[in-house]
Amino acid sequence: MMLVLPLAVSAQKFGHINTQELFAQMPEVNQVKLKMDTINNQYESQLAMMQEEFQKKVQDYQAQEATMADAIKQIRQQELQEMQQRIQLFYQTAEQDISRKQQELLTPVHEKMTKAIKAVGEREGYTYIFDSAAMVHVGADAIDATPAVKKELGIK
Repeated sequence: MMLVLPLAVSAQKFGHINTQELFAQMPEVNQVKLKMDTINNQYESQLAMMQEEFQKKVQDYQAQEATMADAIKQIRQQELQEMQQRIQLFYQTAEQDISRKQQELLTPVHEKMTKAIKAVGEREGYTYIFDSAAMVHVGADAIDATPAVKKELGIK
């Protein structure tokens, strides 16, 4: 029994892979970046227009403030405050939408990478494949599974 135990332990095959590096090299990630850039630009453009309109109204208010009746001042101040709140709400909504869209677009890419790692692990008989980005030490005899997973994903 004592002689068999070391053989069982040595028969295990461990590998490591840097999933962050692999993920960044996947062609789908560039497609997601392009889509996200388009979405970001749309939101930034809309936000810039809203801020420009707000600044113009602030300047108009400041130019006419000295000659305005108190009731009109209050109405204009209220309008500016509401406009500023709408801009802030738009910004928050845009951030949430961008984050949600990015997650939606990246989820299938993560799933594809995970399936490729599992396929390589099963095909090549790995007991475990660890993420090297989270490991403190990788020994000299550790097997880097990155080339096999890249091949599985079609990445050169």
